Amino acid sequence: MSKAKVGDIQIYYEEYGEGFPFIMIMGLGGNIDWWDPRMIHELSKNFKVVMFDNRGAGRTDDCDREHTVKLFADDTAGLMDALGISRAHVLGISMGGMIAQELVLNYPKKVEKLVLCSTNCGGTKSVQPSEDVMGMLMADRSAVSLEEIARMTIPFLLTEDFIKKNPDFVELIIQQVLKAPISNEAFMRQLNAIMKFDTYDRLPQIRAPTLILHGKQDILVPPRNGSVLAEAIPNAKLVYFENSAHGLAEEMEKVLPVLLDFLVDSS
Repeated sequence: MSKAKVGDIQIYYEEYGEGFPFIMIMGLGGNIDWWDPRMIHELSKNFKVVMFDNRGAGRTDDCDREHTVKLFADDTAGLMDALGISRAHVLGISMGGMIAQELVLNYPKKVEKLVLCSTNCGGTKSVQPSEDVMGMLMADRSAVSLEEIARMTIPFLLTEDFIKKNPDFVELIIQQVLKAPISNEAFMRQLNAIMKFDTYDRLPQIRAPTLILHGKQDILVPPRNGSVLAEAIPNAKLVYFENSAHGLAEEMEKVLPVLLDFLVDSS
């Protein structure tokens, strides 16, 4: 186990591979254990992959202060400093994509290339999920078991068809989610941070080459959000995956070549 002192907390992180640094930022309620092993395996062949648990999630410390997406971005920048990483490619998924936006806007010299997965810009320009999905997301988690919470999470991440056809993969995800689950209090602090997040007016300031990946079957962050980001970020490249939901697991064999092509392209 590796931890680094960053501000008022100890951040848990893991590193894989060698090469130019590649920072991966997880989303709401998630931690290192949630990443798709196929992504880690392929990226670590070419890069030094650095993953970490956000404040209050997994094995990273929490605090009682109000959480904001900017605070999570400050944590990320602080971890890079602690690890001696001056510049890196950065990928964020869901809330992690929001953190990545704040990171590149507040610390532009730290980001070489930016990858935004299944995320939005927040505020009034973002496209919200349906009332049913929002209701499930906001449901009281204190009265149900950790395994029930994990199983409730699966329909947010994967398509119904994929869930039916890949029970072993689903069970693997559930077991990974149960390794170091987030507390209900920390989850709500993260959720409140998302509710106050808004980068839309600042997106034209982003100068880092940007790739946006989004599944057309995403019910948690509707796919139109990818277009909103791509239209606001200068020269951003947007790639949709027709059969993928929020986690992009359904078409990872298509996601990875697109991602690697973007990262190694010298243009």
